[in-house]
Amino acid sequence: MDLELRHLRIVRAVADAGSVSKAASLLGLAQPALTAQLKRIERMLGGALFERDRHGARPTRLGELVLARARVLLPAAKELQEEAVRFAHAPSPGYRIGATNGPILGGLVDRLAAERSVTTYTSWSTHELTTMVELGRLDYVLTGACGESGAPTGTLVWDAISLDPVFTLVADTHPLAREKEVELGDLAEEQWAATPGDGCFTDCFATACARAGFTPRTMYETDLATCAHLAQVGRAVVLCQATHQPAPGLVVVPLKNAPLRWRQLLGRHPGAADAPWVMVQAKQAHQEAVRRSVVYHDWLVRNPGFGTAP
Repeated sequence: MDLELRHLRIVRAVADAGSVSKAASLLGLAQPALTAQLKRIERMLGGALFERDRHGARPTRLGELVLARARVLLPAAKELQEEAVRFAHAPSPGYRIGATNGPILGGLVDRLAAERSVTTYTSWSTHELTTMVELGRLDYVLTGACGESGAPTGTLVWDAISLDPVFTLVADTHPLAREKEVELGDLAEEQWAATPGDGCFTDCFATACARAGFTPRTMYETDLATCAHLAQVGRAVVLCQATHQPAPGLVVVPLKNAPLRWRQLLGRHPGAADAPWVMVQAKQAHQEAVRRSVVYHDWLVRNPGFGTAP
C-alpha cells in the first residue's frame, strides 16, 4: 500500500484532536474503523506514530516527522487543486496585437478571434509598439518597413509576411486614373500625401523621386481619411498599400517597375506561444487582402516575385 493524502489527513486529525476517539468523531468514522486505519498507516511507515493512553494520543518522534511533512503537503495539495480548477474554468489567454497602419490587421484579428480573444493597440510608431512587446504589454507587433531597409532593431524576432509594391490613390477624375500603371515621373508636378511613421519611408520616397528626375512637392503626412479626402478633391496623390480598397470616387493606380516597396512584418519574442500558427494566419489574411484587390491581383500576374511570402 502506498502512502496517500487521506492517510496524512488521518494522522493530522488525530494529532489535532488529541485522541483517536475525538478524531473519529470529527472525521465521521467509527472509532474501531479509524483505529484500524491508523494501525495500517503505522505498519506502512515502519513504526508507531502516537503514544496512546487514558490521557489521549501524543505524537512519537516518528509521528512528529510525519506531521511536519503533512502540514506542508496537505495545504500544498489543496492549493494545487484549487488552482487547477481555476485554470480549467478560466478563459483561454488572448492575443494582444499592436499594429501600425496596414491592410491585414482586420483579417488577422478575425482569424485569431475564432480561437481566442484578441485585443488590439494601434500606433503610428513602430518603435513604440516594439517596446511594448519587449516589456510584455503586447504579444505581437504587425508593422512594415521599406523594401530596401532591414527589420527594426532590438530583441524581437521578425518574420516577413509579404513584399508589396506601393501604389498611388487618385480621384477617378484624375487624368491618369484609367491607366494600368504610371511612371513615377508622370506625377512630378503633383503634391503628395501618406500616412505617417517613424521609419525611412519618406527618405525612400525622396530617393525614388530623385531617380525619376524630380524633387517631390508638398508631402502631407496625415491619417488615412484625410489622405483620401485630399485625393478626392485633387489636392494630392496618395501613396498607399497595394491591397488598399478605395472608397467611391477614388481609384488605385500602380507605379511602373515598383520604385517603392513595402514589407509587411510580424514581430514577437523568440519564445512567443503559437508563433508559427499566428504567422500562418497573418499570411492567409494577406492573401485574402490580395484577392479582394482586383488591381493588385492583376498587377501580380505581370510582376511575379511580389505578394505573400512563401
